[in-house]
This record gives sequence, C-alpha cells and structure tokens, in this order.
Amino acid sequence: MTEMWERFSFYGTRAILILYMVAATSTGGLGWTTVKAGSIYGLYTGSSYMTGLAGGWIADNLLGARTSAVVGGLSIATGNVLMALGSADIFVYSGLFLMAIGTGLLKPNVSTMVGALYSQSDVRRDAGYSIFYMGINSGAFLSPIVCGYLAQRVGWRLGFWAAAIGMLLGVVQFLLQQPLLGDAGKKVKKIKSATAKIVEPLTRPEWLRIGAIGVLFVFSTIFWAAFEQAGSSLNLFAEQLTRNELFGFSFPSSLLQSVNSLFVITLAPVISLVWLKLGDRQPSSPVKFAFGLLGASAGFWVVMYAASLTGAGRVSVNFLLLVYFLHSVGELCLSPVGLSITTKLAPQRIAGLMMGVWFGSIALGNYVAGYVGGSFKADASTLVPIFGWVGAITLFAAISLLLLNPFIKKLMGEVR
Repeated sequence: MTEMWERFSFYGTRAILILYMVAATSTGGLGWTTVKAGSIYGLYTGSSYMTGLAGGWIADNLLGARTSAVVGGLSIATGNVLMALGSADIFVYSGLFLMAIGTGLLKPNVSTMVGALYSQSDVRRDAGYSIFYMGINSGAFLSPIVCGYLAQRVGWRLGFWAAAIGMLLGVVQFLLQQPLLGDAGKKVKKIKSATAKIVEPLTRPEWLRIGAIGVLFVFSTIFWAAFEQAGSSLNLFAEQLTRNELFGFSFPSSLLQSVNSLFVITLAPVISLVWLKLGDRQPSSPVKFAFGLLGASAGFWVVMYAASLTGAGRVSVNFLLLVYFLHSVGELCLSPVGLSITTKLAPQRIAGLMMGVWFGSIALGNYVAGYVGGSFKADASTLVPIFGWVGAITLFAAISLLLLNPFIKKLMGEVR
C-alpha cells in the first residue's frame, strides 16, 4: 500500500510532466522546447532512481528503512506541492529536486523490507514480489487517470496537487500499519567499543554474487532505456500522432500511461502462478531477464511500423495498446525478478545499498530515455530509425544475455 501511493504520486507526475513542459504558456504550460523538456524529464526520472544509492546507504547506516521511507514520502509530497504552486523556475526545479531525493529514500527501502519478510531459501519470494508489483501498478494505473485528467482537462497544477495528496495518504497508512512489518526495516543497532571494532569484510562468494548483480545491472539498464520511453517519446507519440479514441470515446493522451499498469495488474497473477507451478524447474533469473528484453524489443518493432504510417495522418491507438502489452509482459519477466534476485544475491549487511545499485540501473535507463525523448519529431523520417534502433539494441541484448547465462549462474552460486 505504501508503494502503491508512492507510485501513484510518481506516475501521476510522470504522465503529465513532459506534456506540461512543452505545453504553451497560454494553456498554463511551461512552453519549453522538446529538447529541453526531454533533458529535464530524463534528469528528473533518472535522478529519482539514482538517489536510491544514497537512500540505501542512509537506511543501512543511519535511519533504518522505516524512518527513511517516511522522510522520503514527506519529501515527495512537498516537491509536488511546489510544482503545484507556480511555474517559476524556483518552484519547478526545487519541486523536482525534492521529489527525486524523496524517491531515493523511500522506494529502495520499501522494496528491501519486502525481501526481509522471506527467508533466503523461500521459493515464494519471486511470487511475493509479483504480488508487491501488483500494488505498485495499482497506483501507477490510477494516477494517470486522476492526475492526467485533472491536468489536461481542468488545469495542470491540479494534477500535481493530486500527486501530493496521494503521497501523504501513503505516509499516513504506512505509519498506522507498522505492526504488520514485524522486525523488517527496523534500524539495526551497531555496538562498538574501544577494544573491538565491527568489521564486515566481504567473502569471495559474496563478491562473486555482487559481480552477478553488476552483469545484470548492464542488461537492466538497456531494458529500462527502452521501457521508459513510455513517459517521453511514446507519450509524445500518443499526444501528437495518435487518434486517442476507443469505441467512439475520446480521452486525454496521458490516460494511455495507465495501460501498462492495467496489463501488469492483469498478468501479474498469471506469471506469478507460472513461477510457483514450475518451482525449482523455473528459468534462471538471467533467462527471465532475457525474456523481458525480448518483450521490449517486440514492442518497438510495432511502434516503428506505426511511425511509418504517420505520413498519412494520426494512427490508431491500437498500436500503442499492443506496444504496452508487449512491454508489460517484458516488465513482469524482468522487474520483480530483478528486485527479488538483488535481495537474494546481496549480503544482508549491505542490502539497502545494493537495492540502490539495482535502482541505479533504472536511473541510467531513464537518462537515456529522456535523451531519446528530446530528439522526438513528429515525422516518420525521424521516428522510424529511432524506434528501429531501440528494437535492434534490445534484441541484441536479449541474445547476448542468453549466451552469458551459464557464466552468470556460476557467479550466482547456489542462488537462482
């Protein structure tokens, strides 16, 4: 529930941010160029995940996961309030800064607490993260509907107010439901004396498992660089080149940001059940990652074809619906598995920090996604090669990962 409200806030902001930045000042927008908007969008979304490194360290060494999550939630809410207060640079940049810092404190530590609810050998862990992922996507599904509609049909600032209120609700329910977590996320007391120092040197097997996280980090970055086009280039494609109507009803383009989450909510129980049924026979984590990359690649071949048809006018929304379906399947094969494998591979004493490393891969992917979004132009001659290259790179990454699977499994040791 905490992560649901945090994602409500984050995806509500993401659904409208680049559209708000490029919208004309006469409509309440910032009137920025697409290049500037894409750059700032990528910097914000990327920083929201990159700050997870600091957030994990702070939780491990200073505040504990629970306190870090509360402070982070309040920072996110404050940032959204600043965005809602005005369009002056001081409000925009300060708001984005506070939201990025807050996400870094909250998101990795909530994810780590989920892992702490399971033993290392518990086969339910991947399935548990899939259920957790349903909570995430419940918030991500609702927020574009609420924040997107308010922003595009009533006023941009109302979208940010809704995101702020959602995050505050998340903080309140997190504080009220502390007993459900048991010892998960409590600050570990470190005992030191003048004659004894606590040293936690990493063993060779632990270094090898960290190496496995590093390899998967690379492929995770590639996946997110493709997937996170949803908020940048695909969002602009929906706004400028797509007929946003279904069954005779028109809708704001930001509403399409809910489609991915709807697919995830629908498909998560199915994929979770598949992993449970397979048990010890399920594919290794690297193979699941490869499936995720294949889904991302397939989605970009679809949107590349759709872009080739835009010379004759706006294209059907069905193309983007298919893209988001393929990306959602890929996401379910990679993202909850990435969260799970990180908690299994990371030494417990640096679990928060390593979860921050995992989110660092998402951060780098978002930086790239913002850069690509900044090069968006509403013409086929620009979009076909861009989308084609993204599809080709993710396909190459999937094949490479399948070939590297035996090597990565050796690094992982007994962890699967």
